[in-house]
Amino acid sequence: MPGGMVRQRRAVLASDDLKETHDIPATATPASKPRGSEMDYQAPSSRRRRCTKPLLLGACVLLLLLIVGICLGIEFSGAVPSNKDFKTVTISKCKEFLKNTSSENKCEEVWDAFSKAYVGKDPCEVPMEAYDPLMQTVREKDACNRMLLWSKTKLFVRQLREAQKCLPKLLTLEDTLLGFVMDGQTWCSKKGSKETFTKGCPKSDKCERNPVRSFWNRASEAFSQAACGEVTAMLNGSISTPFNNNSIFASIEVKQLSPPQVKALSVILVTTGNDKETCENDSLRTLQNAALDRELEYTCKELDGSKILDCISDPDRPCGDCW
Repeated sequence: MPGGMVRQRRAVLASDDLKETHDIPATATPASKPRGSEMDYQAPSSRRRRCTKPLLLGACVLLLLLIVGICLGIEFSGAVPSNKDFKTVTISKCKEFLKNTSSENKCEEVWDAFSKAYVGKDPCEVPMEAYDPLMQTVREKDACNRMLLWSKTKLFVRQLREAQKCLPKLLTLEDTLLGFVMDGQTWCSKKGSKETFTKGCPKSDKCERNPVRSFWNRASEAFSQAACGEVTAMLNGSISTPFNNNSIFASIEVKQLSPPQVKALSVILVTTGNDKETCENDSLRTLQNAALDRELEYTCKELDGSKILDCISDPDRPCGDCW
């Protein structure tokens, strides 16, 4: 495989932070004063320079203040969008999703149930249960034998879904109405406020019960509760612990899979490069035991992620060769 393609595959599970730096120009050093008779001859010019310097300094200060003001204006103008802006984006994405599906869901009702979960509340005190009315409002299609759960493989799964080959029938949380609408969004409010904020919201390392984390926990719980038949899980075989007890998959989703509604759990372990775990990994042994304890059939298969992506991009190769 060409070097560029290898780097592209390895980039599936990684991202880079970009930083900007700004240089401040140094001020010029004034020339020394003339001596003797030259002093009398150049005195008028010197007085003009003495008058000009404060003016130049004042102009520079004003220019600097203007630049800082513009920068701060740009920063703060986008830091706290109005509740109306966020509502518009959310409802727009909802309507976009419903164009391609036959659904009884109404976007205004979905928004009302969603916003009531967090608006006016402390952004560190929004529990999963706050989204219960939202889950009851939204009606999703049956996912029997089609459910695909994932952990640390989001970008890989997205590429498979976009290719619409080999996995055309499997359904991820991001393929549902709520998953599609809220994917990539950030939101919170403040106690006593009627506004929605998309900047400055607390992250999970600051408080676990923040609106975004609680939403995805509750949405994942509802999604996995709707599973039936065989469930597929795509895990990351390039990390030492594919089945992490702290992940949503381990702490929430697996616990919802129980017979007789769910019969089997099929694990696909995606590997990339030389960093490869196998189905004999200790954490996967733990997952296997958890599945067997719940009386579920359990299978595990190792797949090279780079080869899969190469295969699905070739329209002449049958799906069986990829999978």
